[in-house]
Amino acid sequence: MNLLRRLFVVSLCCFGVLTSYGADYFRQSAGAAEAGAGYACIMKDGFWSSFHNPALLALSKSFVLGVNYNNRFNINELSTRTAAVKIPAGKAVLGVLYSSFGYADFRRNVAGLSCGLNLSEKLSAGVQVDYFSELVPGEYEDRHFIAGGAGLVYGITKNTSIGVHVLNPVPNTLRKNDMPMTLRVGAGTKLNKSLFAGAEAEMSSGNRMALKMGLEYEIMRSFMLRSGFNTEFNSFGFGCGYMLRFMQLDLAFATHEKLGLTSSVSLLFTIR
Repeated sequence: MNLLRRLFVVSLCCFGVLTSYGADYFRQSAGAAEAGAGYACIMKDGFWSSFHNPALLALSKSFVLGVNYNNRFNINELSTRTAAVKIPAGKAVLGVLYSSFGYADFRRNVAGLSCGLNLSEKLSAGVQVDYFSELVPGEYEDRHFIAGGAGLVYGITKNTSIGVHVLNPVPNTLRKNDMPMTLRVGAGTKLNKSLFAGAEAEMSSGNRMALKMGLEYEIMRSFMLRSGFNTEFNSFGFGCGYMLRFMQLDLAFATHEKLGLTSSVSLLFTIR
């Protein structure tokens, strides 16, 4: 029975991970706040959003630690554990992230380093470098490779921003791995003091375009409700968050049209 379970889990690894972050199966989802809003986040200031678009790192100069747990379809073997830190460094802000997906016999790890910088009052830019590893048992060959990306955020007005992020922008003829190039473009605005709305499109080589839409509503001081939708696999997201002066707790749930519910929880600590 244990063998059958393991075979089932391995078969889901190739398919289930695709739901976590668009068509790019190595980039694990991070951030319960972002999950609750359908991952429409590359233009919105936030800790985990900064690791979706490194240009967002520059919008906040605080030192922040964060951990995230993503339990895909309530199967422990398909869970993702992520830890990250945001470090102010003069005019720039650095981000360091480590993510681990899978279980003892099948594991994908990501270690990333990002940097964000304000180029002007309205324009910020960021770059990132990621090291990916896939560890498999038996006679299958482990895989290791490095990829990079870059992003921009532009504040059209005080309340409205647009964001662009590209990952692994390497031509197919030069690419030494099967990781696709992914482009995300989005815009978001604060409709009033309490309500934020965002939308973005994600295009990945060899895959159809996915649209993401999300809302965040501050229902009372320091308490937020979120909802979102992702056209890939028709996924609905919903969640909530609570902020203290130095700590933030976020919970989120996302549906899948065939495989069920994915839950996420994040905890952030702002040091200064």
